[in-house]
Amino acid sequence: MLHRVTGNRPSIQGIKAALAAGRLSHSILLTGEKGTGTGFAARCLAADYLWPHGGDGARLVMESRAEDCIEVRGEGAAGEIRIDRIRQVRRQIFSTALQGPGRVVILYGAQALNPSSANALLKVLEEPPEGVLFILTATSAAAVLPTIRSRCVCFAMAPVSEEDCVAYLRQARPGCTEAEFLTRAMGGRIGSALACIDDDARRAVLEDAVQAARLAGTGDVYGLQLLLARREKDKPGARQLLEDLRGICAAGLGENPLVKELSPAKAAALMQLAGQTNNQLAGNVSAKLALACLAARASALG
Repeated sequence: MLHRVTGNRPSIQGIKAALAAGRLSHSILLTGEKGTGTGFAARCLAADYLWPHGGDGARLVMESRAEDCIEVRGEGAAGEIRIDRIRQVRRQIFSTALQGPGRVVILYGAQALNPSSANALLKVLEEPPEGVLFILTATSAAAVLPTIRSRCVCFAMAPVSEEDCVAYLRQARPGCTEAEFLTRAMGGRIGSALACIDDDARRAVLEDAVQAARLAGTGDVYGLQLLLARREKDKPGARQLLEDLRGICAAGLGENPLVKELSPAKAAALMQLAGQTNNQLAGNVSAKLALACLAARASALG
């Protein structure tokens, strides 16, 4: 299944070589920003580890329905991975018999481990049971606690080239007519582009980001305030909008901007403002205040 991963050839070839030679570490950390395919690559690796010859077993792993592939995700509004979930996984891998050739634990977003859950996981990684492969994903290696990171072999995943991303989108979603636009807006992050195609709510956030860029480019402070105000009570949506806005601005720094109203100079300034506002929202700053300030500053760009 690893052959299905687009781009990132050095990392994928390294994983495949270790797997084929029987030298794969029991703990793998796949790092990459959101949308770069770390989760997809994790399932591909799990499928190849458990079912190297493919078949129904590999298909179930890719569909997140395999009993011998345990998936762990963050919970609650903060998306935190809690100690109770890690303890549950430990019981599963130590107390239940293997039904297949091995077992895999995929832990999505290892940066969301808190100190207690990380310590509980560390105990398993230090003395893993035979035949169990741990695959962790994270936004970056630095975001993972050093004690966990030190027990893993790390492979980095990066956005793919525009050419590869466009080709993938056209093949995976033949009905999509905006492959080039989505590729540039998402900076070659295939997962993010697919989400904008498949999820209406996700696409609506991107469309708001495009409109925000246009309003900032024309200096329409009132229109920008109204648009951003709709996200005041939706902090995750507001943060995603700001991420998309940064991507649109980044794509507009050259000679072929995605939003014609936004000059390269304004795009650079707006990208910085959007990043600063997103950092504020990650803390305890009021979303209403932060977004209002962004609208005022963005509409006054020279």
